[in-house]
Amino acid sequence: MQTPQDDQNSQTDAEGASVDFDPGEAFNRIDSWIDGFVSLLPNIGIAFILLMGFWFLSAFVKSQLIKRFRDHERPSLGMALGRLAKIAVIIAGCAIALAIIAPSIKLSTLIGSLGVGSVAIGFAFKDILQNWLSGLLILIRQPFKIGDQIEAAGFEGTVESIETRATILKTYNGEHAIIPNAELYTNSVLVKTKTSISRGEYMIGVSYDADIDEVLNLIRSELSKIEEVVDDPAPEAHTWELGDSSVNILARWWTRAEKAEQVRIRGLAVRGVKIALDKAGIDIPFPHLVSVRPGGDETAQLDARDTADDVKSPT
Repeated sequence: MQTPQDDQNSQTDAEGASVDFDPGEAFNRIDSWIDGFVSLLPNIGIAFILLMGFWFLSAFVKSQLIKRFRDHERPSLGMALGRLAKIAVIIAGCAIALAIIAPSIKLSTLIGSLGVGSVAIGFAFKDILQNWLSGLLILIRQPFKIGDQIEAAGFEGTVESIETRATILKTYNGEHAIIPNAELYTNSVLVKTKTSISRGEYMIGVSYDADIDEVLNLIRSELSKIEEVVDDPAPEAHTWELGDSSVNILARWWTRAEKAEQVRIRGLAVRGVKIALDKAGIDIPFPHLVSVRPGGDETAQLDARDTADDVKSPT
């Protein structure tokens, strides 16, 4: 049973555990904070002015890098390095400004903290950093440049821009393919316009009765008549294979490497050779089918223009 003495002791303990609020002490603490802030105002002003100076300096460095690399016909590399330099200058300005405002913070401690933080950021944004570094290396080494026609990652088209994260490819049907730079840098890329000219070819089948030498000379002559086909290397025509119903001739020529030019010249070459063969009376045969009649040794030959209904089995 609790006695009156125990009640008095409990009341005393409760009073001892209570928090005494002293308004004067609170005002003194707030006043010290204000005094500290006021004493830091000159440092804050100097740090702000210094930070603004670093901001303008970063913009100047970026513009100079862009201008310098544009003069060397590498504007994309200048833009990437300019952005990197701007960020680096701003970070340096922030570190110096922080050291002015809070001298107790040592620069070595801050750099150490940034180092640990950068490792964490690196793991979190590994793919983004990998693409960024790959884009920077592509811009430095230039395996291809803006305007080149390439084939990579299952896409083929013209390089429109090389950004720090991805390369923008405009396909031949007008679509845009965004390819991560890491994929371009680590995998094979076919650059089709690295040289000024590229070879086109087409297989032409002629009748077994045709004079092969005449056909070869005729094809070479027709290819040479096309103005855009270069003379060196000269157009070629080779007897390539003996097919089921034709002798196949491989025609080859060299012209500008752009895809549109390749398509246009191929059309002109096929059209010119077809007309020339027709004028010379050289047949371009259709594939033939042989149907054997049951119960006899008679055969009927059909070309691709006929139908199987033209041969009827005997009743």
